[in-house]
Amino acid sequence: MNIFVGVIVGLLVLMLLVTAHEFGHFIAARRNGVRVLEFGIGFPPRAMAWIKDPKTHKWRRLTRDEWDKTGVLETVINNKKQPAAEMDKKIFADGLVFSLNYLPIGGFCQMDGESAEDERPGTFGRASFWAKTKILFAGVGMNWLVGFVILTILAWTGMPTFLSGQFTVADDTRMVGGGVLVAEVAEASPAKDAGFQVGDKIVAVDRNQVERPSDVTNYNSEHAGEEVSYVIEKDGEMVTVSVKLNESDAEYLLGVAMSSPQTLSYSTWSAPIVGAGLTLQITGETFKGVGVLIWNLFSGVGQMFSFDAGVRESGQAALSAAGDSVSGPVGIIGVLFPSFTAAGPTNLAFLAALISISLACMNVLPIPALDGGRWLLIAIYKVRKKKLTREVEQKIVSRAMFVLLALMAVVTIIDIVRFF
Repeated sequence: MNIFVGVIVGLLVLMLLVTAHEFGHFIAARRNGVRVLEFGIGFPPRAMAWIKDPKTHKWRRLTRDEWDKTGVLETVINNKKQPAAEMDKKIFADGLVFSLNYLPIGGFCQMDGESAEDERPGTFGRASFWAKTKILFAGVGMNWLVGFVILTILAWTGMPTFLSGQFTVADDTRMVGGGVLVAEVAEASPAKDAGFQVGDKIVAVDRNQVERPSDVTNYNSEHAGEEVSYVIEKDGEMVTVSVKLNESDAEYLLGVAMSSPQTLSYSTWSAPIVGAGLTLQITGETFKGVGVLIWNLFSGVGQMFSFDAGVRESGQAALSAAGDSVSGPVGIIGVLFPSFTAAGPTNLAFLAALISISLACMNVLPIPALDGGRWLLIAIYKVRKKKLTREVEQKIVSRAMFVLLALMAVVTIIDIVRFF
């Protein structure tokens, strides 16, 4: 049941984040004089649709006849001969359709004349280079904004600690939680004999402060068979106990199972600063991760062709690291979202902010099928003072999309193998 609920929540969150991205394109297009034919939440087939009446400027539900004659994406799917944009104009002067669709896998903003070759007034192709730049990058800007807003709210209500050296404002940060709690005490163990009880908090080991269970277990491993002093918080009081640990070949050294409550940081006046700083930190970590991924992938492939067995083994390790650092739709929706949903709304909100910022970073990359790549393509032809024809644009974008889909298929297969 937790997995089912997590998958549903994951689909809804991803749909909202992609819709926010497309809404950024929508706002920028309208503000720069580019006509939007349809803005949709989800993907067709349509569930409901409305149109803005060009005379009254009010929204009304589409009739079945109008439905068929304003289907932008449906027209392409059904291979109708007449372009949807032309069909739209014959009936509506404004042509802005808002639709709710059955497939909860994102959203779309269908602009008039999205090819750079289109020169009709009000089309994306006719817009200036600066207008196209604003329209293309408005989506990533919206995703960064969503991430910033979520992180700002979390900084005020309780920010989970997931990153090493996570950004905070020291003068306005209150930390709650964390530490090492005793979850279980084994019978006839050194811990039982020393008076350890469930709920005790281990504060220090031989005067060394501990923050996580691994701090205790690592120290115990290094001092097996020795007498170790523990500072324990019992019912608000600090107690020091000395324990003679078992030898390293014993079933356990101390005889306790430990847990660590999640650490939350709280801010007041600095919440927007923490939101902005953490957005920049996550952005930097995302680009760093992409760089490491690309390096591991290409270096690993190159090393696999070596005649040296050691080099090939190193290449295999690099490729394995590249595969482990990537997660596709199955991994995100089937694993991450169920886990974070079960952990509570705070953790789920942090994951949503993380994915929103990641979407922004990915779309900035110079890949022709994405916003950054499409802008780069338009910029190159502008610098060369050559016309970017529809055929060339479609050929480049379609090939890039094929590579992305193939990569996504490989990542999905890896996710499925991990999942099962």
